Amino acid sequence: MLSYSPPEQKFFFHEDLKLSYTVEGDGEPILLIHGFASSLYINWYSSGWVEFLRQYGYKVITIDNRGHGKSAKPHSGDAYTPKKMADDAAALLDFLKIERAHVMGYSMGARIAAFLTLHHPAMVHSLVPVSYTH
Repeated sequence: MLSYSPPEQKFFFHEDLKLSYTVEGDGEPILLIHGFASSLYINWYSSGWVEFLRQYGYKVITIDNRGHGKSAKPHSGDAYTPKKMADDAAALLDFLKIERAHVMGYSMGARIAAFLTLHHPAMVHSLVPVSYTH
């Protein structure tokens, strides 16, 4: 159970898709990327990760991956490659004017985080893949 109310989700556009995100706290940025069939609220807020990281001085950024949560849900299977989803995460960091962040991904989010690291290495300070298979 959360001991505080999560913020209202905000939106940005990438590849004509409206994508949802949150930002909380100050300090070093950490981007959290959720797993398949989940959302930023389920994976990161309800589990207590956002609150924990925020209490330890991080600027916590979460994203609803395309097809999940409050983000746009394209109907083409081609829209859901790990590379495109990693590019969404990179676009969010660009949108927020964050040059480099720690990145933590769970399950499918770990795969997306790995692709973010491969294709945008300058943006990733450190990578924390959780429950990742290849």
